Amino acid sequence: MSRAYTLSVLAAGVLAAAPVAQAYEAGDFMVRIGPAHVAPDDSSSDLAFTGKGPLAGQELALPGTGVAVDSNNQLGITATYMVTSHIGIGVLGATPFKHNISGAGGLQGSGKLAETKHLPPTLTLQYFPMDSASRLQPYAGVGVNYTTFFEEKTTDTLNTVIDSVAQANFGTPAGTVDGSKLDLDDSVGVALELGVDYMLSENFGLNAAIWWVDLETDATITALSGDTEVGEITTEVEIDPMVYMVGFIYQF
Repeated sequence: MSRAYTLSVLAAGVLAAAPVAQAYEAGDFMVRIGPAHVAPDDSSSDLAFTGKGPLAGQELALPGTGVAVDSNNQLGITATYMVTSHIGIGVLGATPFKHNISGAGGLQGSGKLAETKHLPPTLTLQYFPMDSASRLQPYAGVGVNYTTFFEEKTTDTLNTVIDSVAQANFGTPAGTVDGSKLDLDDSVGVALELGVDYMLSENFGLNAAIWWVDLETDATITALSGDTEVGEITTEVEIDPMVYMVGFIYQF
C-alpha cells in the first residue's frame, strides 16, 4: 500500500468525520418557524365606572375587581439578519393571538367577559457568543415590542354584570344596560430574548427561544343602552407575557 494511498484514505476519513461548516457570518439571513405559546403574567387595577348620558355625573369605584387574560398558541415566525458574525438583528412575528378576558378578584367566576386578538411585532438586537462555525449557537437579545389589539368583542355576560352594578348602585331598571364595547390601547415596551439554534446541516437546524415582554394596556369598556352610551369602565391591565417557541430554522 503506497504512502500516497494511505494519506488519501486518512484524508477522506477526516473529511467524512468533520462537521459541516455552519458559519454565521455578516450578511447571513435566518428564518425560524414553529408553534409559539403566549403565557400572560397578568394583573389589573381596580375597575372604575364613570357615568355618561342619563348617568352623567355618576362615578363608582369597584375595589377588589379586575380582569384576567388567558394563554394562547399560534404559529410563530422569527428572522435574524447577521450584521457581523456575532451581532444580529432579530424580528418576532406570529399569526394573530386570540385571548379570552375574564373577571378577576371580586369578578372571578363570572365567566368570559370579552375577547381580543393581538399582533406582537418585536425587534431585538441579538448577540451570538459562540464561534461562527459552531453548530450550537445560543443567543441573547434586547429590544422593543409593539403590540396592537384588534377585533375586541364583549359578551352578554359582561352586559349582565354591568347592568347588575348599575341597578345596585344607581337604581336603574333591570335591562337598562343591554350592550357594550371594548377598546384596548396599543402598547410599546421592552422585550428580552434568549434562544439557541442547533444546525443539522449547512442550511437547516432546530431552534428554541423565549421572550419576556413589558406589555401594558388601558382598557375602556363602554356601556350601552340601545345606541346610547351610559357609562365607561376603565382599568389598566399589565399582561407582561412570557412567549415560548420551538421550531425549525433555515439559513440563507
